[in-house]
Amino acid sequence: MLGHDSCRAAKRGRGLLPNYRLYRLDGAGKITNAEWIEASGDEDALVEARGRAQAGSFELWEKNRLIERFRSGPGA
Repeated sequence: MLGHDSCRAAKRGRGLLPNYRLYRLDGAGKITNAEWIEASGDEDALVEARGRAQAGSFELWEKNRLIERFRSGPGA
């Protein structure tokens, strides 16, 4: 069990990094899956998103701001 000071430090650290949302897309551009990415900035979030999406189509958002839309496959 964490002591009082450890709990306080953990709470202070939470939420300091921007939260991004990774949306995986199917061939028609419909969302098939979504997950959170916590990263220090857009570039770090993009690296993480590209790794998680494994060359599939995806959109990466930070709140209501589109960071990147990547479409794979024919006609992308």
